[in-house]
This record gives sequence, C-alpha cells and structure tokens, in this order.
Amino acid sequence: MTTQSVTAQLISNPRALFDPAPYGFSHVATVPEGKSLVFIAGQGGEQDTKGTLSKDFRNQVRQSLLNISLALEPQGLTLNDVVKVTTLVVHHDSEKLSIIVEEFKRAWPEANFPVNTLIPVPKLAIEGMQVEIDAVAIKD
Repeated sequence: MTTQSVTAQLISNPRALFDPAPYGFSHVATVPEGKSLVFIAGQGGEQDTKGTLSKDFRNQVRQSLLNISLALEPQGLTLNDVVKVTTLVVHHDSEKLSIIVEEFKRAWPEANFPVNTLIPVPKLAIEGMQVEIDAVAIKD
C-alpha cells in the first residue's frame, strides 16, 4: 500500500486496487484522532457574488475548486486539507472526465488527491451549472 501524509490526514491507495492517481483521486483518506471535520457545501462555477457562470466546462471546474478554496480560507485551511470530494457532472462524458482530471492535477500538484466520488447527473440546481463539487476537510 502506498501512503502519503498530507497535512493532518493520511491518504492511501492499497496495492490490491488500481492506481487512481492518473484519474486525480485517491482510494482512502484517514482522519487522525483529535481532528475536526469541516464540510463545504457543493460549489459550482459561480465567478462572482451574483452567481455568474461561464459557459465553458473547464472554467466551471476550475472556479468550483477556487470557490472551495475561498470557503476553506476563513477556517485557515487549503485544498491540501480536503480529504473527500463529491463531483456532480451534468451529461458526464470522457472529455469532461479528462478536464476534471487535468484540473484536479492542477489543484493538487503534489498528487495528494482527496477521495472522490463522481456522479453523472441530468441537471443541477442553477440553470447553466455544469459541475458542482462539495468537500470535506480536516482541521486541527
């Protein structure tokens, strides 16, 4: 099993399972005793406080991750403190998966990927929203 210590969590990928790193996620995240969980609601690609959305899928994924970072910041946390995400994708396909993987690799350049469940959906809450990502982070 390969393991990586990331801030306050332990990311691991058992050798009995396929290597998820090329897909931008990990199989297991363990939260050490004495840490708190911080839950971030699903973040879409809203670029401003008015909820403006780009029509470009990549821009929405990138902005969703930035919005998660902005939500973590007041807690003194970063994306490196995230242990789990759920990614909802409207009309998921292989092209969108490639974009998600590329943007996750950009957001986690050290490849300390959180656990991720990707769920294809027909529609999200806001018209024009193509992706929504929620997150669970840990805090000392």
